[in-house]
Amino acid sequence: MRLLPLLHRTTRRPSRRLLAALLLPLLAAAPACAQDSEIEKDVPYVPTPPEVVESMLKLGKARPGDVHYDLGCGDGRIVVMAIEKFGAIRGTGYDIDPERIKEANENAAKAGVTAKAKFILGNLFDADFRDASLVTLYLLPEVNMRLRPKLLKDLKVGSRIVSHQFDMGDWPPDEKISIDWRTVYLWTVTEQAKAQYAAK
Repeated sequence: MRLLPLLHRTTRRPSRRLLAALLLPLLAAAPACAQDSEIEKDVPYVPTPPEVVESMLKLGKARPGDVHYDLGCGDGRIVVMAIEKFGAIRGTGYDIDPERIKEANENAAKAGVTAKAKFILGNLFDADFRDASLVTLYLLPEVNMRLRPKLLKDLKVGSRIVSHQFDMGDWPPDEKISIDWRTVYLWTVTEQAKAQYAAK
């Protein structure tokens, strides 16, 4: 059962392998990354379109009172929308790029949500998100897989994870939606998932 109305699709969706082959060179060549050659990143910065941000938060059942974390937060747009439009009580973004953190703080100030938003310059693998009820990601497949054990170890049962475009390997999503060629996935942390997938 879908949480959202049926969204527009292309007549033929590219396969995941073809999509990754097309997307990775584009990501690597993104202009936003040109000034960041001295920063060692796992994922280049590619902004998520606003309509996809909103779909991610809707699929993740974002609601008032949520404690939201965005890992690889870029310019902070997902954190800002989670607070401003969905009522998250607190939003935290992690990013390794100081320029993105600067932009995120500026965007939070423009939206008037600085009292509830926090942006941390640091490696997402060192992030402390144990109090999260909702985590969002737009990473690459291998980064999702490296992060999966930490997500399952640190997040409490009932927390939701939403990933734009890439899945979690053999951990099946609870739900996924398509927005043209993009895919958004939802998982809910359960005791069974913690036992089955955290150790892999």
